[in-house]
Amino acid sequence: MLEGRCLCGAIHYQYTGELGPIALCHCSQCRRAQGTAFATNSPIQAARFTLVSGQESLKEYESRPGKKRAFCSNCGSPIYSRLDARPDLLRLRIGTLTSTITVRPSHHIYAASRAEWFELGDELPRYAELEDGPLL
Repeated sequence: MLEGRCLCGAIHYQYTGELGPIALCHCSQCRRAQGTAFATNSPIQAARFTLVSGQESLKEYESRPGKKRAFCSNCGSPIYSRLDARPDLLRLRIGTLTSTITVRPSHHIYAASRAEWFELGDELPRYAELEDGPLL
């Protein structure tokens, strides 16, 4: 079981499944939502994700039609995003985990739109957009 929380501690969650591949997303929406060069996300099964506390603090913002970004309304910590078209899947923000994990990032997505001030300094695969698109 994995556990995580927001910065202020109002939201605590548990996840009882395996993490999916960890993607480093460089799209402009993730950069703005995270306030940094990229977001670190893993797809997880929504049915195995449980809010232990903080339901009243979890808010969602629709960043584009059909895409919701969930965050703590107290401290602003991003928790996950979800697509209305994929109710079985969440994209967990890995930085909110408090459990130790051994999984490492596997690839970059939306690398074609990365911040011009950030250099990719690793050998991970770099997709121009999504994982199923062209490599850079």
